[in-house]
Amino acid sequence: MSRSIEFYLVDIFIAADKVKRYTNSFENAQMLMHSELEWDAVIRELEIIGEATKKLLRYNFIEDEYQTIVDFRNHIVHGYFGIDENIVWEVVTVLLDQYIDDLHQMVKENSFDLTPAIKSAKSDYSYSTKTTEFLNILLSQTTCSGNR
Repeated sequence: MSRSIEFYLVDIFIAADKVKRYTNSFENAQMLMHSELEWDAVIRELEIIGEATKKLLRYNFIEDEYQTIVDFRNHIVHGYFGIDENIVWEVVTVLLDQYIDDLHQMVKENSFDLTPAIKSAKSDYSYSTKTTEFLNILLSQTTCSGNR
């Protein structure tokens, strides 16, 4: 079953929110890497972002410049003993925000309606108060910007 672009976008937005929540108490790459639970969770969410990005590339929704996100995903999936914590930290603290901003702009420019995907995700994440709160904010931002 093929999913629509909107669902992959929401997957990325959720994963990015989780990464930000999981890393907000760390001051540097080494602190994050030495926190086993958060490190593993961040790596998993970055994998999800990379996989969903691969789908957006296949749909020609985003430019080839974003292939580096897929390449990074492939590296962390297949080279798990060689993950550089400083690169992960740069992704988490700088590059991820830029990517999310770019995606929000593309959603707005293309007038994508994320409402069905957000509602579906709210059902999927009904057990998670923090993710549900994030999805409520995302839904209000989406509907306020004219994407209905």
